[in-house]
Order: sequence, then structure tokens, then C-alpha cells
Amino acid sequence: MPTSEPDRVAGRRAARFAVIDPATGETFDEAPDQQPDELDAVVGRAHRAWHRWRADPAARTTALRVAADAVETAGDDLARLLTREQGKPLAESYAEIARTVARLRYFADLAPRTRRITDGRPVHSEIRWRSLGPVAAIVPWNFPLQLAAAKFAPALAAGNTVVLKPSPLTPLATRLLCSLLATALPEDVLTVVTGSGPLGARLASHPGIRHVTFTGSAPTGRAVAEAAAASLARVTLELGGNDAAVLLDDVEVDRIADRLFWAAFRNCGQVCMAVKRVYAPARLHAEVVEALAQRAKTVVVGAGLDPETQLGPVNNAPQLTRVERIAKQALADGARAAAGGHRLDGPGYFFAPTILTDVPPGSPVVTEEQFGPVLPVLPYRSLDEAVDAANGTGFGLGGSVWGTDLDRAEAVADRLECGTAWINHHAELSLAQPFAGVKTSGVGVAGGPWGLYGNLRPFVVHRPQEP
Repeated sequence: MPTSEPDRVAGRRAARFAVIDPATGETFDEAPDQQPDELDAVVGRAHRAWHRWRADPAARTTALRVAADAVETAGDDLARLLTREQGKPLAESYAEIARTVARLRYFADLAPRTRRITDGRPVHSEIRWRSLGPVAAIVPWNFPLQLAAAKFAPALAAGNTVVLKPSPLTPLATRLLCSLLATALPEDVLTVVTGSGPLGARLASHPGIRHVTFTGSAPTGRAVAEAAAASLARVTLELGGNDAAVLLDDVEVDRIADRLFWAAFRNCGQVCMAVKRVYAPARLHAEVVEALAQRAKTVVVGAGLDPETQLGPVNNAPQLTRVERIAKQALADGARAAAGGHRLDGPGYFFAPTILTDVPPGSPVVTEEQFGPVLPVLPYRSLDEAVDAANGTGFGLGGSVWGTDLDRAEAVADRLECGTAWINHHAELSLAQPFAGVKTSGVGVAGGPWGLYGNLRPFVVHRPQEP
């Protein structure tokens, strides 16, 4: 079985750390707290397993398909555990598991293509593809299973082995996921390590790791890139966003309000591609604020395991504090809360869904990634002004344009400085498309064939043509 029980590392039992239920703010379980010095053994086993795993593409395809079936079968247990440690409503946990299964199946059937080079010389040249070796996958707490699969599925399909480190805030569902995958994958092909502090930094800088793929904040991403540079490992970094939604003057507010609201508030706003700023024409601004505020006031907020819940808690206490600080700063700057603007009473990490108006454009809720249930709605008087404002941060992950004239909306979308732009919806991705940010939102490309080739290196073979 692949290593999914890190207690065995270095022949000693690991210390434990608490895992908190964000709906109560209380500990409900523990996970092994591995130390950085234990990684040598883990990476060494991953390297030895790589020599076997890379040799048989057909076996990889079969194993990934079986792994997908195993995850799908255990969906109920996985979903409840994911909701318990992450906080999201149970329906969103099931959706995340379905996406995890879909990624495994998609990449199981994806293979690199050998290509012949023709340049007029009497030489037969081919580009073939080889795997890299052990890959480090470092995953955040907002979508722990889906983002883990986005990293390990293409890496495994390409013939690499993977050492996976989840966030210490959400380690349990990932450990269960990897124990399920262990029924299909050879030993040490996929290993999960759990811990806090320097464990991730040591993994990123480990000389035996050939590719580091990370999702998280820009400052941490820079540190990961610096750590990986010591061994010249390849890096793929997805570093968050501050996505803008630009509403055109022909938009039908009532028709798009639900989609726009959930594009901002799904997973309690803890989505890198969530709408985090709305720019509305001045004459429609009040109508947009009212439509979004009405939804914020009526959405059912509660524990994710409650079937009535539509919006769960913020995942952790530090993030709740940050969301509260950013909202209070906006209000101090002169903004007005059309809905919410405060913590909710009672246990757990709950913040009222918040719609802000009259927000100064320089307020942190506009210029930073709030990553929580807070949305500023800003008016504009000219379309050029709106596009300039949308492009006016250091982020460049996604963006969207909303309107009735689709050709016009597409022309505006083409002006957005981001990796993906949507029209009349937001943050909907196909498994077959590339996913990448610009500016400080990332380095490298994930998703689709690009994700597969990002885990491979070209290998060119030359031979004379037959006379």
C-alpha cells in the first residue's frame, strides 16, 4: 500500500496536533505532527517507487481509474469529514469529492504524444516525454481534496511519484483520501505528510524533489520558489486572486443577481477565483447593492452538517480575524454595510455575509484578497474607468463581464488582465482547459494537457534516416 500512515516514518510515533471544527471552534480530532527531518526517508522511498511507477503507462491508467472508483464509493464518509474540518456545507463537500473523482478519471486517460520534428535534414527526430521524479504537492485549506487531486492526478498520470502535504487546518479528509487511493496505487507512489511550521518549507527545499506545486498566498509562494531554487526544482504556483466582476449598462440585474452572489460567496468566499469586487454602472449601482444585500440577509448561515445550511463558517480563527479587520477598516474609511459587516454571535467562526457600498477604492477590501464573506460594490461612470479599476491590482487570476450584448461583453473581457475571463458567470472551469494567473497570481500552468506536460520533460532522439 502507498504510505498514508506517516506515523511509521523513521520508526517512531509522531506527535499529534489538534484539528478544529470551525462550526464550533473546538477540537474534534488530531493528526500526526511530523517533523522536517523525517522527510528524507519519505522522499527516498518516493524516489525508489518512481523507477517502477514510470515504467508502465498502462498500469498507471488502470490504477488511477480504480482509485477514482474507490474515492467515489467512500463519498459519504469523505464528505462528512471534509465538512467537519473545513466548514463548507455538505452539498459543497460532495461537489468537491465529485470533482476529485473526475480529475482522477480525466488524467487517467490522458497521455503525452510523441511528435516527429521535420526540418529538411536527413535525420529522423522525435520529441518524447519523460517524467520528472518525486513531486511535492502543497495544498491549502479551502479545497483540500480538489486541489490535492489537481496536483497529484496529472503528476501521477505523467509517471511521477508524489509527496502530498495538506494544510494543518484540514489534514484529516486528505489522509482518508490517500488511504482510499492506497488500495489502487503501488507502495510509496503517493505519500501524505502532515504537520505545521517548517515541514512545508523543508519539503519545498528538499534536494530529492524535482517539481514543487503549491497553492496559497503570494508571500508564501515567493518563499516556496526561493526554497525550490536551491535544487533548481520546477515550480508551479497558484497564488490567489482579487477577481473583479464588471457589470455593463445593459445588464439585467434580477437575472444575474443569484449567479453573481454565489460567484462571490460560495465556500464562504474562500475561493481563489471568487468574485471579490463588483463594478456596477452608476445608474444601476443602488439596484445591484440592494439585490445582493437582499440575498446576503436571507441566506441560511450555519454548521455545514446542517442540511438547511447554505453558507458555512470561515475556516479558522486567524482568517476570521483578518476578514473582520478588513471589513472594519472599510467601514472606518467611510463604507456602509448594506448587509452584514460583523461577526455572528455564538460559537464557531461565523461572519455575517456582507455587502459594502460607498467603499473608497483604496480600501484594503478592494485592493487585497479578503478571502471571506465580504463583497464591495463600487460604481463607475465610464467603461474605461471600470476596466482600469479591475486591472488596477497586483492580482490577475480571473475576471468576468456581465451584460446582455455578448459580443460587447466579450470585447470588454478581452481587456481584462487575468488568466481566465468569463461572461455572465464566474469561476467555472473545465478539466480540459488551462488554468493560470498573471502578475502575482501565479507561475506555471495547471489543468488539461498543460497540467500533464507541466509534470514532464522533453526528451529528443535523433537517428539517421534509412538510405
